[in-house]
Amino acid sequence: MQNPKPIFLTKLLLVAFLCFQSINSQADTIELAQADSLFDQRSFQEAMSLYQKNYQEGVYSPAMLLKMAFIAEGMKDNENATLYLGKYYDINPDPQIITKIETLTKQNVLEGYDISDSDRFLIFLSENDQLIILGLSGLLLFSMILVLVNAYRKTKTPVYWPTILLMLLLFFANNFLSRSNSGLITHSPTLILSDPTGAGELIQRVEPGHKVKIKGSNDIWYKIEWKGNQAYVKKSNVTKL
Repeated sequence: MQNPKPIFLTKLLLVAFLCFQSINSQADTIELAQADSLFDQRSFQEAMSLYQKNYQEGVYSPAMLLKMAFIAEGMKDNENATLYLGKYYDINPDPQIITKIETLTKQNVLEGYDISDSDRFLIFLSENDQLIILGLSGLLLFSMILVLVNAYRKTKTPVYWPTILLMLLLFFANNFLSRSNSGLITHSPTLILSDPTGAGELIQRVEPGHKVKIKGSNDIWYKIEWKGNQAYVKKSNVTKL
């Protein structure tokens, strides 16, 4: 009979991981409820501190992003207000958000806000990466228990491919889903160039508010998609969404 000890240890680690995720989720929920209460009491700076802490940890909701944008605008921080609204638009592409961003950035036309169905699907996966990882971890745990039970009873030949497939999916979800490939131009002015050098041909000089797809990185430059073509901007001029 196959030695069950390695499988048992792996199973134990997965249980610990699931428990840890559950505790973190509960803590985040309590903290966000506290921030919402402070917002309702108009204690905006205290609420913003809690919102920003969760935002930096990748924990946020559409309602929270709107509240953060409201607070930032009230503090005359139009750069971050635009950033939060841009992130909100990724989750919920409401045309009124573009109008608001145009007002904040004092621009009539903004680039990069057209979202295809495939882009929206990838955004949905990215925004729900923790739930996906949690679900895959639970399925992987169940699959490994079945393998262990079948190996112990010797009633059936253990089937390993579901476990291997789930491990690959979990690896993919854990390493790729949370990576953002879009950014918001937040510096005035920003030069969009043809090459990753200051001597590159100037394609366009733009103001904050435009969204770009980040295709790669080259030293201090981001390779981006601009109006369907490849271009480059300095990393310091772009904030990732």
